[in-house]
Amino acid sequence: MDKLADIKVTVERAAEITPENKCGFCTNSKCCTYITQHIEAPRSKYDFEHLLWQVSHENVQAYKDEDGWFLLVETRCSHLEPDGRCGIYEHRPQICRDHSNDYCEFDAPAEHGFYLYFPDYASLLKYCKKRFKRWERG
Repeated sequence: MDKLADIKVTVERAAEITPENKCGFCTNSKCCTYITQHIEAPRSKYDFEHLLWQVSHENVQAYKDEDGWFLLVETRCSHLEPDGRCGIYEHRPQICRDHSNDYCEFDAPAEHGFYLYFPDYASLLKYCKKRFKRWERG
């Protein structure tokens, strides 16, 4: 009976997720399916109209978090293999090497850290109309 308990403990320890093995448990490689670009904080109606134009494009979203405003472009890395692994891992760009998975999409969706999130034109337009009381009047 003790051997069965030992096997169970060994299996539980093997399944323990650490920063070193976390990527191996990630089944959708979320961090390799989008890019973000920091943008100047929109302030004027003109700035928001520009942002509306940007989020009108497929797979483009906008958000604000503790670091500022960003465009989020959902686009899969061309080096991502069908099994979710990196096809150029040994020669990947430095930004990929510097990526930390201490707290990543595996732990919680990135949207949980957003102060503002605009997945589409309609959501941003609603925000603009609320922020600028005279939005419709030019």
